[in-house]
Amino acid sequence: MLFFITNPAFLVSHRLPVALAARDAGYEVHVASMGGPAVAQLEALGLTHHALPLSRTSMRPWTEARSLWAIWRLFRRLRPNLVHAVTLKSVLYGGIVSRLAGVPAYVAAISGLGYVFIQGSGRRDVLRRLALILYRLALGHPNSRVILQNTADRDVLEQAGAIRSGQAVLLRGSGVDLDHYAPAPWPPGPVTVALAARLLRDKGVDEFVEAARLSSARGDGLRWRLAGSLDLENPASVRPETLRAWQAEGVIEYVGECADVAGFYAQAHIVTLPSYREGLPKSLIEAAACGRPVVTTDVPGCRDAIEPGVSGVLVPPRNAQALADAVATLAGDEALRIRMGDAGRALAERDFGLDGIVRSHLDIYRDLAPPGR
Repeated sequence: MLFFITNPAFLVSHRLPVALAARDAGYEVHVASMGGPAVAQLEALGLTHHALPLSRTSMRPWTEARSLWAIWRLFRRLRPNLVHAVTLKSVLYGGIVSRLAGVPAYVAAISGLGYVFIQGSGRRDVLRRLALILYRLALGHPNSRVILQNTADRDVLEQAGAIRSGQAVLLRGSGVDLDHYAPAPWPPGPVTVALAARLLRDKGVDEFVEAARLSSARGDGLRWRLAGSLDLENPASVRPETLRAWQAEGVIEYVGECADVAGFYAQAHIVTLPSYREGLPKSLIEAAACGRPVVTTDVPGCRDAIEPGVSGVLVPPRNAQALADAVATLAGDEALRIRMGDAGRALAERDFGLDGIVRSHLDIYRDLAPPGR
């Protein structure tokens, strides 16, 4: 089987346990992606890597045509029994090329429909219609499954005629290691609010900073900590000069890219993600496993990652005042924070455990293309 993904680092962070479980179940596992530091880690684990000329964000016709030609040549040469495509561009290109190259089985993992499905008009509306046409082409493989993380995304694709009855499988995220992400003692000191995300505007980073300003102005005495890296290839990325200005202002603490998210959450009392739309955000299921209450937005994906009023609080998107107010309410009620944190851990144990997610993937693979067939 072949995992097809644009950025190999995403496979390491979100799908590596699934790939290793497929290998252990008897599949010969290959990975096709662009190059990058994560390739060495994949190869050290015994996975065969194939480098492709891919770009996460390019929309230049010649560049994309070259990518599609390279993908088709690889699929025809390798002749995988099963292709599992992960992330948006890989799903679209992988589905179309799998049909053209005669790949027997295809799995599309859609962890969110993309920024063009965030409410908007004009150019974004045109791109949304184009994306739905491409989804219909990419997801039309007769022997395929489409893994989705929330019902809202499934409903959009069903209403557009992009997926047929019985093709969609709902899996709640990419799973979380319940032993690694475990509740830690509550930290001392001022109540700390944490956001761990790529520094993209549609992750709600602007609203997080503005909520910190509002909180500081009214003297809440809270500590607002931001972890994550810039993604300058993405048009929604925060600009470096903006980040420097936030740091100089002093209302947030920026800790940079965070390799130890469990440790970052252990130092927090509240976790937030004011995103505009998600699949099922890994940061929130990790927060739940760590036993931390969540404040997030009432949008697809985010609302699916909590039990509203039980393990966390929902606020409207793009509303820094509502975010600041919800955080302040939790900050002022220690018993509520503890109760919601405990409920989050119970939710993670019930719905988000890594073992269950891996088993569900293997069931899909065996149904479409048993190993050794």
